[in-house]
Amino acid sequence: MAKYLYHGTYTDKGLQGLMKEGGSKRVEVTERAIESLGGTMESYHFAFGGSDFYIIVDIPDHASAVAGLIIANASGVVSVKTAVLLTPAEIDAAVQKTVDWTPPGK
Repeated sequence: MAKYLYHGTYTDKGLQGLMKEGGSKRVEVTERAIESLGGTMESYHFAFGGSDFYIIVDIPDHASAVAGLIIANASGVVSVKTAVLLTPAEIDAAVQKTVDWTPPGK
């Protein structure tokens, strides 16, 4: 399974729902959605600053990860972005690969 970081912000409508239901309810609903995609939630953190929440998940494939992203964004109550998280071993493998590439102008 691949590991992803979802992070995002609530719209005004989303904040109203959060105030009504509380943070624990959001975590429960989010975990259930991730499990329905065949994944597991590692952690869910609320924050202030650039994003309102950060969620780390393991999901079987990119299509499932994007499905969750589309459903959340289509709701109109959140704006979510995602990043694929890589392990140190995956970076080790990447830096061992050779690429036939020339920079522009060289």
